[in-house]
Amino acid sequence: MAMFVLHGKTLGGGVAVGRARVLSTALRDAPQRRIAPGEVATELNRLDVAIGRVQAELQAIAQDLPVDAPVEAAAMLDVHGQMLVDATLVEGARTRIRHQACNAEWAYAAQAEELVEQFLAFEDPYLRERVVDVRQIVNRVLRAMLDNGPHDPRAGEAIDSLVVIATEPAPADLLLWRNACAFALELGGTASHAAIVARGLAKPTVVGLTDVASLIRDDDLVVVDGDAGVLVVNPDPELLEQVERRGAEHRRHRVRLQSLLPLPAATFDGVPISLQGNIELPAEAIDALAQGAGGIGLLRSEFLFLNRKQLPDEDEQVEAYAEVIRTMAGRPVTIRTIDVGADKALPRTGAESVHPGGSHFAENPALGRRAIRFCLAEPELFKVQLRAILRASALGPVRLLIPMLTHPSEILATRRLLMQARETLSERGQRFDPAMPVGGMIEVPAAAIAADVFARNLDFLSIGTNDLTQYTLAIDRSDPRVAALYDPMHPAVLRLIARTIAAARRARRPVAVCGEMAGDPLATAVLVGMGLREFSMNSTALLQVKQALLDLTVDAARQAARQALRFD
Repeated sequence: MAMFVLHGKTLGGGVAVGRARVLSTALRDAPQRRIAPGEVATELNRLDVAIGRVQAELQAIAQDLPVDAPVEAAAMLDVHGQMLVDATLVEGARTRIRHQACNAEWAYAAQAEELVEQFLAFEDPYLRERVVDVRQIVNRVLRAMLDNGPHDPRAGEAIDSLVVIATEPAPADLLLWRNACAFALELGGTASHAAIVARGLAKPTVVGLTDVASLIRDDDLVVVDGDAGVLVVNPDPELLEQVERRGAEHRRHRVRLQSLLPLPAATFDGVPISLQGNIELPAEAIDALAQGAGGIGLLRSEFLFLNRKQLPDEDEQVEAYAEVIRTMAGRPVTIRTIDVGADKALPRTGAESVHPGGSHFAENPALGRRAIRFCLAEPELFKVQLRAILRASALGPVRLLIPMLTHPSEILATRRLLMQARETLSERGQRFDPAMPVGGMIEVPAAAIAADVFARNLDFLSIGTNDLTQYTLAIDRSDPRVAALYDPMHPAVLRLIARTIAAARRARRPVAVCGEMAGDPLATAVLVGMGLREFSMNSTALLQVKQALLDLTVDAARQAARQALRFD
């Protein structure tokens, strides 16, 4: 077969060559059949036995995790364990078996698709990708019911010479194959659970490879270029020589990056720069610290509210935030208040739900009642989180970050609720930092254009370049049909970023960039040249950005920024 190339999204990790091992595809079409009344008990039992079998599989994988497994691995397995016994999924399937007289496989799959529709309503790509988790756990249960076991590595195989090819593997499957030399995945983005685990395994990984599981066969020779986001099938000898040279260089580069850990983050001419980490789960703070993060610039709090029957209470939220604060040991931690899309139902009690979209669902979740709009529409839910963040502020330096601001009135409304939260804690005799900084995310063009107004009314600003790019260019960044048009270096986006940084500096307010652009070493010079002195990014990019800074002078950065802002 002739050589051909597939392009996807990069997760880094360098380059590797190996033989393909194709895992079976994700959620299958479950067979449907009607059952007699006397078969109901049998089908209910089949469902329970399959769920029990998958529980045992997940527990065994968790117990066998090696000491060098990604810090997120145990948390991911726990999320799948909770989803496995979720009442909405399990009891819904049992009800279908009883009342629709259908077999267990079809009932379980049909109930899962209802849950999937709820997750698909999210605008935030991280939250929408939780659909993958639902399908992964359902697929494991279906395999168990059909007596088709998990994707265990085959006995006697040299795993370290294999490249895992899969559609949307569960984190548990990736952990089973953790000794493979690389991963090539069809679905999922850089925020998916599979991506997080693969990144933690430090293997060359490419995601978003359309039809990869159907185009590649077992034992095909493939090259995975995790840095370029490319998969090459049946490479020629010349390319294999290049891969060998690049692999050796990548290994040397990783050693050089690790040697930067003791050095302070600063430009070549000594201007200090704060490099902080973005995290999704408390356990990820350990990895951020290990990569030299000077703090947590963005802790997304949505993990507390998903995949559960009831909303987290105040004490549970405090403990989750406290875990990050303890890990960071005196370094600043910025907690973003919950950012959910317009149509996703969040749990309130076992029987009630909070619908961010209200009584009807918005057709465009990106423009609906999400983030701070939702929180202000649900003040009791919001005050619980505000009290929890305030209590956490007594344990270390904490900053509160408000997402998706568009009106100054949203700041005033949040401050009023914060005042009420402080009063409640004072009446209880509970400690908090009365001077906890309150900042806002600049991720909508309206906020960037009026950045001077927001800077005057907030203690700090954080620029979310992912959404700012999406809203400025009118591009859904999760839509592959227009993904090529998504460009944070577009002149309009750069001018909005520059405008925001300048407004913050005039108001003498700290400003950070916390979108993916912050972790792109190619953008480092432009951002520093605009005046940025605080970056927050995925921890895997911290040392690469530090390297870019150490090679950069402020004068050169200013020249790069001027040149970028002149482009049309």
